[in-house]
Amino acid sequence: MSEVTLTNANFDAEVLKSNVPVLVDFWAVWCGPCKMVAPAVAKLAENHVGKLKVGKVNVDEQPELAEKFNISSIPTLALFKDGKVVNQRIGAVSLAALESFVAEYI
Repeated sequence: MSEVTLTNANFDAEVLKSNVPVLVDFWAVWCGPCKMVAPAVAKLAENHVGKLKVGKVNVDEQPELAEKFNISSIPTLALFKDGKVVNQRIGAVSLAALESFVAEYI
């Protein structure tokens, strides 16, 4: 399973009601660090099929979601479990850093 595009319409079903942890990447097209972290986020999704869902929120297209979760810098990676944010990280990170970021939750 690849990354899921998250919107106001599907966020509750895909993230808050998910039966597995969900890593949400808040990003924008014009954001350089977002582009840098994107391949690592995609690889993380591949590495943990069935154990972790990975979703992406374009903050320009979904400003309500960015506001709801107080996203002021991007990329912001938020890890949701049981409908709540359990971990959050701002900025581009390596795949190894992402693996350790999610490890205790999957």
